[in-house]
This record gives sequence, C-alpha cells and structure tokens, in this order.
Amino acid sequence: MPRGFGGCLAGKGLGERGALSAPSEAGSPYNWRVPADRLHLVRHGEVHNPRRVLYGRLPGYRLSASGRRMAREAAEYIRGLSRPIAAVVSSPLERARESAEPFAELFGIEPVIDERVIEPTNVFEGRRMKRALVNPLNWRHLRRPALPSWGEPYAEVIARMEAAMRDAWTRTEAGDAVIVSHQLPIWVAHLHIAGLPARHDPRRRRCALSSVTSFERDGDRWVEVGYAEPATAAGSIDVGAV
Repeated sequence: MPRGFGGCLAGKGLGERGALSAPSEAGSPYNWRVPADRLHLVRHGEVHNPRRVLYGRLPGYRLSASGRRMAREAAEYIRGLSRPIAAVVSSPLERARESAEPFAELFGIEPVIDERVIEPTNVFEGRRMKRALVNPLNWRHLRRPALPSWGEPYAEVIARMEAAMRDAWTRTEAGDAVIVSHQLPIWVAHLHIAGLPARHDPRRRRCALSSVTSFERDGDRWVEVGYAEPATAAGSIDVGAV
C-alpha cells in the first residue's frame, strides 16, 4: 500500500488544487506529493436485482454471480496492461466493495473506502422506472432535468468526484490508481473533463458494467486516455443505475 494511503478519505481538507492540505507538523505523511501515473475509474459489475428497481444507495444490493465474474474480468484486464497498481479506492456501497475485491487479490492492495465516489441520491430509489415515469405524481421531480431535480445535482457529483480523483492521484506513490465507483459519477466526470454539459440522456451513457475509463494528468488538467469494456456483458441486467 502506498505510504500514507490508508483509512477513509472522506472529509479530509483539500488544497486549492484538490490535493490534501499539508498539516504544519513536521514529518506528517501529507507533506509529500508524488503523483500517480494513470487513474482508472472502474464501474461495478452486475447487481442481483430481480425486481429490476433503481437501487441507488439502498443497502443489500450485492453483485450477482455474473457481476462477480465481470469484476474479476475488469481486474484481470488492468493487470494485463502490465502497469503497476499502487492504490485501490472504492465506494462504500456493497456492489462497489465487492467489485474491488479482485483488485485486492490480484494486486495485494487493501481497498480504501471513499464516500465521495458513492452513487448519487435519487427520489426514485426502490421503484421501477418505467412505472414511476408514467405516474403524474412523479412528474414534479422531472421539472429541471439539467440539475437534475430528481436527485443530487450534477455539479455536486462532479465536485466530489474531481476531489476524490485528485486526492487519489496526488497520494499514490508512483504507479496507477484504481477507483471503483458507479455509472453516473463516472459518466459526469467524463463529461466534465471533456468540456461537455453535464445534462444528458441516462440511456446514452458510455459506461457499461465493469467498464474501465482511464485518465492521465497534463499539467493541471485531466486527459482521458482510454475506455474499455473488458467484461462479458451478454445477458446482463443493467437497469438499477441512477
């Protein structure tokens, strides 16, 4: 595990460039700043969701047997890149933590839980979206799709993802960092980095189950350098994303 890269990262103070603020005490582990080489945003695998509801942050939604296989295929894909992995960060939700387990096994790194890469909130959690959207009582939640009015604002998701990405990058000592997260946080991070509006059609996201979206730093900005779908997704169910 990289020096100083332990414990929960949520709530740490951020400097103006997104790195951890260095305390004044001499010898603090936060006084060094050695950047990573590449950062990979990995989406979790398929979730066991027989009711096909939007599960959001609801507890108890774990990976299916296929989802565990998909998570393993994503980890093996990154190992096949022959790049050293120095840090693994995970959302606290069950499906993300389970998707991080193959990385822990293959690379011998204990995943760090970071609440900043969690799924956004959503008023439709626990419901089947096709039914919810035809109910006039729910239409008030759709009045501002650019925000969006049904859940956590895109701007807030982007801000916390940017902070978590910069933190993982700055605190990873030589090598790549992996963040296991969720579809919407990964997708809006991609849109922001690409200079595109955050408003989008959820049906058109390029962020498949167990996909890998990779970034590097060019000076003070992120540059997307790759996207891959290494997991076999034939027959998978992907209806629970926010």
